Amino acid sequence: MQISDDELDRAVRTAATEAQFSGVVRVDRNGQPTEWTFGFADRRWQVPFTAHTRLSTASATKGFTALVVMRLVELGQLSLATRARSLLGTDLALIDDDVTVEQLLSHRSGIGDYLDESAMSDISDYTMPVPVHQLDSVEAYLAVLDGYPQVSPPGSVFAYNNGGFVVLALLAERAACRSYHDLVDEFVCQPARLRSTGFSRSDSLPPGTATGYLDADGWRTNTLHLPILGGGDGGLFTTVEDIRRLWVALFSGEIVSHETWALMTRPGPLDDAGGLSDDEQYGLGFWLARSGPAVRLEGYDAGVSFRSWHDPSTDLTHTVLANTSDGAWPVTRALRTLLGPN
Repeated sequence: MQISDDELDRAVRTAATEAQFSGVVRVDRNGQPTEWTFGFADRRWQVPFTAHTRLSTASATKGFTALVVMRLVELGQLSLATRARSLLGTDLALIDDDVTVEQLLSHRSGIGDYLDESAMSDISDYTMPVPVHQLDSVEAYLAVLDGYPQVSPPGSVFAYNNGGFVVLALLAERAACRSYHDLVDEFVCQPARLRSTGFSRSDSLPPGTATGYLDADGWRTNTLHLPILGGGDGGLFTTVEDIRRLWVALFSGEIVSHETWALMTRPGPLDDAGGLSDDEQYGLGFWLARSGPAVRLEGYDAGVSFRSWHDPSTDLTHTVLANTSDGAWPVTRALRTLLGPN
């Protein structure tokens, strides 16, 4: 069923109004983009959103981390079978010696998680266990990653894990002898021509960047809830236009090879442990539809919500970026109901 532009516009505006949505929406279909903006990127100064406003993406950063790791695999500096211990040395001693890069990428490492979302009632209740200004590099995250014992045998079960992707960023730095943030720029942003994507310190956000808010209509920002500089599991800033460029570049083989991308989007084994819902699967750093070729990135944190679906069979992309913790979900659900993937 072909959805008209008017039907799409009504659906987006209705969902955004009902949810008090604040952020940016973009739909690419039939080779044409349509964009919507709602609310303020900065409430104090009443700066409205534009289609080019940069927003934080929270866990969507994991996809970028996975791409950095897989580029290092292509370059022979890492392998999927590399054991984390070979690069960690004596750091993070509670991580099992048999945990591999592949298990970390697929959320099957079984390591303890410093940020266990399943144990939270409200994402805005979480505060970092160290002062956030101390978390200004990947190595600095060792202070929050340590002390969490293994919760399941390596490779045995899917359990979404934030800390595992910080560990991957750390492994990437040590394997490449370069900053993780520089690796993201060189291996992902530059080849995909992402002009407005990268990491920024929360105490020096550049012009055109949105502030995150804990409530749909409140004034409290997320500054004290997140690291001052993002790492492997979150903190990347981007725009809806750059996310579209990312999907196009991935399926064109411009970031990693077609063979590597096929490996990253191959579903892992299903399990009965409750880690995956009935309509989703997971590859290496990317969520996958249970049926069909659609791929998803998603992020959720205090003052951040983001979801982007891309269906390569129809070249359909819809992306929602919000500067509140839950604002994106009603809008992205409306888009999926209307457009798919189903």
